[in-house]
Amino acid sequence: QVQLEESGGGLVQPGGSLRLSCAASGNIFNTDVTVHWYRQAPGKQRELVATMTSGGTTHYADSVKGRFTISGDNAKDTVYLQMDSLKPEDTALYNCRAERDYYCVGVRCYEAFRAWGLGTQVTVSS
Repeated sequence: QVQLEESGGGLVQPGGSLRLSCAASGNIFNTDVTVHWYRQAPGKQRELVATMTSGGTTHYADSVKGRFTISGDNAKDTVYLQMDSLKPEDTALYNCRAERDYYCVGVRCYEAFRAWGLGTQVTVSS
């Protein structure tokens, strides 16, 4: 069973930076996995913030484009979300999600999974 654990959240002043980490169990990030960062603020719907495919293609919500960067380190089985120029409206619980469909490379096959982490809180306030 794949497990994800987020870290790196905290309290930061407007204009500051944080780097969130999403660490996985089981050496999954060197397979055909897509990783998403979501966030949810109190009283608001969950928002997809950033996505990265195994091929390195990235997508960002308009609200964070140019300020946030998603990246990965396969050797550490970790995906990051670098958040710069933070605003109070970025305050939320941030979760990572990883998903993989069943596929085979030669005789080796990889099981499908969908996994969520428990989240890390980001608070942007002066």
